[in-house]
Parts: sequence; structure tokens; C-alpha cells
Amino acid sequence: MVELTNEQINDIINQYQRKKEKEKERYNKIKDTEDFKLKNRERAKNHYQNNKEVKKNKYQDNKEYLNARSSYYYYKRMNKLEDFKNKYPEKIKLLSDNNLII
Repeated sequence: MVELTNEQINDIINQYQRKKEKEKERYNKIKDTEDFKLKNRERAKNHYQNNKEVKKNKYQDNKEYLNARSSYYYYKRMNKLEDFKNKYPEKIKLLSDNNLII
């Protein structure tokens, strides 16, 4: 590992901060231009089209967990967690296996 002095560390931090400020200034300048908006929309549309199947597969693979999580939050919001625990012990086990509840 390379040993850095405090001065070198401060220089690196200052460089990083200047870089982030420049990037933010550049973004704020171009974010309202039509060209940027069109390119951004096109990029987002392409990403959606290219990853539609991936998203669908991810949902199918985690369908039981997502359903259990949704039910848990519903019962929690309605202050009926005891009913949920009594009604759906398999969902409680699934959620505890995925570290959502302890």
C-alpha cells in the first residue's frame, strides 16, 4: 500500500471536489437543452427495450418473495402484523430467510 502524506491526501480531495463541481456545472448548463433531452429519452427508451426481458425474468424468479414482502408491508401499515404472522407462516419464513424481518 502506498503511504500518502496529509498534503497529498488534501490535494486528492480538492481535485475530486473540483471535478465534481465542474461536472455539476456542465450538467446544469446542458440539462434544459432540447438536444440533451432527446438523447436522454432515446437512451432511456433503448435501455428499457434491451432490458425488458431481464426485468421480467427477475420478477418471475422473485415472485414469491415480492408477494410476501408486499403482504407484509400491507399488514404492517394496517397494524395487523399478528394476523399476518398467524395466517402466513411460510411467508414469514421466506422474509426472514431474505433478512427483511428478524
